[in-house]
Amino acid sequence: MNAKAGAQISLKAFIQSVLILFAIMIIAGILTLVIPAGNYSRTLLDGREMIEPESFQFVDRPDYPIWRWFTAPVEVLWGPEGLIVIVIIIFILMVGGAFAVLDQVGILKAGIARIVQAFGGKKYVLLLVISLFFMALGSFFGILEEIVPLVPLMIALSYYLGWDALVGLGMSVLATNMGFSAAITNPFTIGIAQKIAGLPLFSGAWFRVPIFITIYAVFAVFLVRYAKRVERKPKESLVFDEDKAGRMKYDHLDLDAIAASSPHLGRAVAFFSVFLALILFVLIGSPFISVISDYALPLVGVFFLIGGVGAGLLSGAGKKAVLKALWEGISGIAPGIILILMAVSIKHIVVQGGIMDTILHRAAQSFSQASPFLSAVIIYFLALMIEFFVASGSAKAFLMMPILLPLADLVGVTRQVTVTAYCFGDGFSNLVYPTNPLLLIVLGLAVVPYPKWLKWTLPLWFWVVVVTVIFLGIGVAIGYGPF
Repeated sequence: MNAKAGAQISLKAFIQSVLILFAIMIIAGILTLVIPAGNYSRTLLDGREMIEPESFQFVDRPDYPIWRWFTAPVEVLWGPEGLIVIVIIIFILMVGGAFAVLDQVGILKAGIARIVQAFGGKKYVLLLVISLFFMALGSFFGILEEIVPLVPLMIALSYYLGWDALVGLGMSVLATNMGFSAAITNPFTIGIAQKIAGLPLFSGAWFRVPIFITIYAVFAVFLVRYAKRVERKPKESLVFDEDKAGRMKYDHLDLDAIAASSPHLGRAVAFFSVFLALILFVLIGSPFISVISDYALPLVGVFFLIGGVGAGLLSGAGKKAVLKALWEGISGIAPGIILILMAVSIKHIVVQGGIMDTILHRAAQSFSQASPFLSAVIIYFLALMIEFFVASGSAKAFLMMPILLPLADLVGVTRQVTVTAYCFGDGFSNLVYPTNPLLLIVLGLAVVPYPKWLKWTLPLWFWVVVVTVIFLGIGVAIGYGPF
């Protein structure tokens, strides 16, 4: 029996993720019974809600029965973030379907042929250049979720070059996350947080550039060492069993034959390349063009779907084969919808239970007796903690910064250091917690179980935390400003 086209979430990985998320949902529900309810007053600023930091008060516990913990994954669909959740679901279905078509008709293989030939077989140079490209997208433009359509191509490239799915995820989405976190001009974290702090937009970049370079160096060493280990001993891959089907597709490819293949495939690749260029335009232009920014994710999904299906039809594979691959891709990634709904429901449970503001208030109280350096570290880890419940960087900035800034002023931490600490905490945890839909999407595309992803990335996160805490210490010591 032939393998199905596209990414197929394995039953084992799906069950593991469901059990992890279900346990977290129960813990979140129990917290709503243990932690007192409280809230901050909020005001509107430029259409966004901001907390009034002196307004916290305890309130009566809301009527939130236990049975609603279990209906929360459905309730989120008509909650305040329902539209965002629906857009994400449609997006992953479009990406999963289009990827399967590209995989089935050979366009992914043709794309790999061109990439490898362009670098003359220097695979580790290619790995470092691609990783730097994706890091730059995150650091300068604040791109993260939108690069999902490019992830399957990087995984396929990794297979061909003798590595595994983890290296493919590393050089694409993990690299983007590294850049997003070690941001230089990320408009969705640096930009919004500096605006709330009253700092000149993108000021202090001279300090963030060496942070970016250092994080890139740490990440490059981590990724290259693992890739060389897998190339030398394939069975040392953490996902050796999960990767078998994927590796088989890209073993023993004749790149010369693929690159010079039929005119139909060449025409299909050219067609898809046009839509790939449109996707890159959306990625780069969205931070600067508000109309594009508001619709970046659905636009990327639509372009990828049209480009993938259109290229499949132009390849000569036939309408029936294209539709079959499209269906296999959509059905293969569809179980990820359940995981996304469960992940988003965890924040919903905490908010409906009335304890989100209480958690934030109690965490902020730890500032009162802390030194400036310790306060900066507390801000960092507070952002890491809140990230578990609120994945959006901009939403978290409006939630946290109004509370953190007055406290930081009192203990002698500059606002620039506060912004930097917040951005570290917001970004580096994006691909750690199973409550982040982006992580669930890319693991589904790669058929990588969450426990193995965590095992692989934990050593990297350790060194990232060490490096970033050192930079926070330097920032505090030099009075990193302008204020």
